[in-house]
Amino acid sequence: MRRFLGTLAPGVLWLAAFLIVPAGIMLAYSLLTRTDLAQVGGPWTLENWQRVFGYDALFREWVPDNLRVLWRSVWLAALSTLLCAVMGYPLAFYIARQDERRRSLLLLLLIIPFWTNFLIRVYAWILILRPFDLVPSVTATFLGMVYAFLPFFVLPVYASVEKVDWRLLEAAQDLGAPPARAFLAGVFPQTLPGLIAGALLTFIPAMGMFVVSDLLGGARTALIGNLIQNQFGQAGDWPYGSALSFLLMGLVLLGLLAYTRLAGRRRLEDLL
Repeated sequence: MRRFLGTLAPGVLWLAAFLIVPAGIMLAYSLLTRTDLAQVGGPWTLENWQRVFGYDALFREWVPDNLRVLWRSVWLAALSTLLCAVMGYPLAFYIARQDERRRSLLLLLLIIPFWTNFLIRVYAWILILRPFDLVPSVTATFLGMVYAFLPFFVLPVYASVEKVDWRLLEAAQDLGAPPARAFLAGVFPQTLPGLIAGALLTFIPAMGMFVVSDLLGGARTALIGNLIQNQFGQAGDWPYGSALSFLLMGLVLLGLLAYTRLAGRRRLEDLL
């Protein structure tokens, strides 16, 4: 028991120091008030949380600007994830089906962009899209996010494809199933964990992205990440920024909870 606690203690202390304590401080900030001098103080209030959901306590009216920004963030992240799936899923199969030397080269080409600073790569996209008069625009933001997160989608799917038992596909074909049905019955379920993991690794950071939307999209395509960054930076409204951060964190946790339940259900079906 002592050995178990000794092994567990470093991880627990790390999570407490760098996750739980900062989250608690941020929660406390979200219940405070910003003063006229951009300082933070009492009394405790829920006004920041009301503003998060669109209610302006000062004018006693609903202002849905935040909800519009949140909706824009959700659909843009979802659309980016969808395109990453359309492009990344067959790409992962293509890489996995190559010989060892070619496969290593393709994986190297996939991760080479990580060797360059992300900000420099975004500025490169500004130069690429500027001749087409696409900067700033939602389209430029969308292309930049797909470029940024495509490798995060491909790698988990590739790891699943490498473990595929192709005998199930051959068995389905021997039983007379057409190619599409044989793939859906014999291969797709084996790659589903990688597909879900890739979707989460794309959707969650895309929800909080602010660099791409700030440089490629401008003010008209501000996302929830831009709104949070502005509150902690230019506006100096830390309580409101903390409340927005908790909203984003809640959406992320909902996504992780959905993934956990799907993964748990799949393991149960495998056992049965």
